[in-house]
Amino acid sequence: MTDAQGISRTWAYKVQSGKGTPASGSGGQLLRRTGIDLSGKKDKYSSNEIASHQQSTGATHGVGSATGTISGELSATTYGDFIQWLLRKDWAATSAISSLSLTIAASGSLYTVTRATGDFLTGGIKVGDVIRLTGGSLNANNVGKNLVVLDVTSTILTVDVLNGEALTAEGPIASCTVTVTGKKSWTPTSGHTNKYVTFEDWSSDVSRSQVYSDVQPTALNLSAPATGIVTVQIPLVGLKPAVRSGSQALTSPTSETTTSVMSSAKFAVYIGGVRQDSVTSFSLNINGNIGLGEAVIGSNSRSDTQKGRIMADGSFTAIFEDDTLAGYFDDEAAREVVIVVAEDLTDDADCISISLPAVKFFSADGDDGEKQLIRTFGIEAQRPAGAGSGTKHNDAIVSVQDTTL
Repeated sequence: MTDAQGISRTWAYKVQSGKGTPASGSGGQLLRRTGIDLSGKKDKYSSNEIASHQQSTGATHGVGSATGTISGELSATTYGDFIQWLLRKDWAATSAISSLSLTIAASGSLYTVTRATGDFLTGGIKVGDVIRLTGGSLNANNVGKNLVVLDVTSTILTVDVLNGEALTAEGPIASCTVTVTGKKSWTPTSGHTNKYVTFEDWSSDVSRSQVYSDVQPTALNLSAPATGIVTVQIPLVGLKPAVRSGSQALTSPTSETTTSVMSSAKFAVYIGGVRQDSVTSFSLNINGNIGLGEAVIGSNSRSDTQKGRIMADGSFTAIFEDDTLAGYFDDEAAREVVIVVAEDLTDDADCISISLPAVKFFSADGDDGEKQLIRTFGIEAQRPAGAGSGTKHNDAIVSVQDTTL
């Protein structure tokens, strides 16, 4: 008899047409991972009867569900579907802004990109966006580099070169284009999406399938260690246990993504528009607060999921250099936090940017020992005030950009 091997096991997923309608057939997407432990559960009810034989009279199954977690290593595109479902907004592109006359100048360790006429704010550029400049007769040193937007006015973008290289001061240069690369998703104030997904656990070596339907992601936990690969965990919840069979349900899913995994060495943290060079680790939890809904009489599955507010919190550690970061805990003022991670150090590397427009610090704890002293900071995001269309922030607790989409 053949034994099932983990290397022969695949996990595929596909969006359903609606709740209660499992996906099947062609389509879907194979998922790369370090592990998935999605499995079915059933409530158990044990009898409390007392009888003369002094033995239990048994137990019975109750309402079923499915829970588990996707564990993986961060890479562009790979977890994009789960991010947009969690934030409840489909990925959207920002229109490129063309026919610009641009002037590029140094501003301390940063750079400014100034347009002669028009308005970057109405063009939809936001703090945390990764942009690239092209066109005109721009110096080759200014073309195609990942630039992180740290401030936006109607005519001026303040940017940092993600890989640390320099720009060349020049301008005005006519016929230029500013592009927000890839697509963005953020927590909207209306029109929230509500997608249900079918997952299939297929073991080809023993021809066995386990299909979980009506599944939703509940959170995304991102962790960047002091050194190593950036990891993600995505908890899942489903309305019913697996349906088992000997036939593959998602018959021809798209192959796994091939983008490179991302490491902490290419991880940038900006707080209040300042790049933080002393950060030694960073963790972020975007929580959709989705759980199982109510059980109903006559059904062996839950009627729906229960959705709560989208929240974001986390923590980071930094080498103790001065009281600047601790001062953010002392004054309780909300500050912008932007994190960007790239796949490599090339000018136009694939990257993911996460923007938290209003973050408060809730701890500033120190350590001790014969070592470099470290402080640990706890943070929590909130909906920003005065944000939205025509401003430098989306009216959203969190916004995510993936340059490969």
